Amino acid sequence: MEFSNPWFTVIFLSVLGLHALEVIASVLNLRRLTPQIPEGLEDIYEAEAYAKSQAYTRESERFGLFSGSVRLAVFVAFWLLGGFGWVDALVRGWTASPVWPGLAGFSLLYAASPLLGLPFSWYDPFRIEARYGFNKTTAATFFVDAVKGALIAAIIGLPVMALLIWIFDTWGNAWLWAWIATTVIMLALQYIAPRWLMPLFNKFTPMPDGSLKTEINALAARCEFPLAGLFVIDGSKRSTKANAFFAGFGKHKRIALYDTLIEKHPEPELVAVLAHEIGHFKCRHIVQRMVAAIIQMALLFLLMGFFMKSAGLHSAFGVAQPSVWLSFVFFMYLFEPVQTLLGIVSNMSSRKHEFEADAYAARVTGSPQSLISGLKRLARDTLANLTPHPFYSFIHYSHPPMKERLAALAKQEPGSN
Repeated sequence: MEFSNPWFTVIFLSVLGLHALEVIASVLNLRRLTPQIPEGLEDIYEAEAYAKSQAYTRESERFGLFSGSVRLAVFVAFWLLGGFGWVDALVRGWTASPVWPGLAGFSLLYAASPLLGLPFSWYDPFRIEARYGFNKTTAATFFVDAVKGALIAAIIGLPVMALLIWIFDTWGNAWLWAWIATTVIMLALQYIAPRWLMPLFNKFTPMPDGSLKTEINALAARCEFPLAGLFVIDGSKRSTKANAFFAGFGKHKRIALYDTLIEKHPEPELVAVLAHEIGHFKCRHIVQRMVAAIIQMALLFLLMGFFMKSAGLHSAFGVAQPSVWLSFVFFMYLFEPVQTLLGIVSNMSSRKHEFEADAYAARVTGSPQSLISGLKRLARDTLANLTPHPFYSFIHYSHPPMKERLAALAKQEPGSN
């Protein structure tokens, strides 16, 4: 390990710096908690429920800090003790092609990560979420989900990685071809995932005829939303928390509502929530996010091309002989600060989109009141933190804090300023 290597210094300090940023944000968020319900939000919680929401926030944040610190310690120890060099020596030279050793190396590294994180992945739902009444997952479902997720990751991820290794090892302007290939795959998954991948984890049942289905179909027609299917998801087998989303391309849009959402909300709130989701489509947020992701991927591969098989970058991780597959691994650690910055910018854009979708929902339903009451109910049912620190929400929140969101919706009332 060359500790004097400038790449070692840059990456080591960035890894520690990003963790320090997370710690600072979490500590500020915890200190922001107050026993008084914020003004204007008194009707969301009763005193006992509000105290419970703060306890939930404290426990979740502290657990996140602990698990993040343990993961960081394991990664740094693996790095400094020559773990990357050991994995490289284990797989190097299997074949003349770089593809098979690369896939073996990736499999070893990325199989170890979820295995090491398994105790944390288990503790969160079965201890924290269960303690606050959210978890409905059984041990069998948890492990079956983990196996399914690993198999899907292998079936999709390994061929994609093999393709990328081959492209960067063989082609000129490899970054361009890698970008084109991954863009095609990403777009294909937008079609494949809701039809074949998501049903592997949840049951999608066509919504039965009734007043709710009639109201949603009428909303879709009024908004000129190309609705091709309306489904109910059995989310209650894993959690009491609720959600709704739509997926699909062109004229093949599907709307899916969790059964927990339908169970807890009256029809006007459900229609308002779906109007918000349709608002993302009508305001072209989905297209904008997709374009942003494609541009970000181009930047990633373009920069990656400059560091491919960099001897200095490899020596920073204790590897003497450069290889394509390790170039991917090492570059992602180098790129992580940029990725964090891009994530913050993405969250800023997402919060703006949420305000716009809320305004659209208020317009098409004729009043913001149903969405306001729906958001308050969602916050109450999920023990949402009503007092996030501005720095924490700036870094992490893809949705505006509840107080800001409700205030913006209140301005949508007819005759309001």
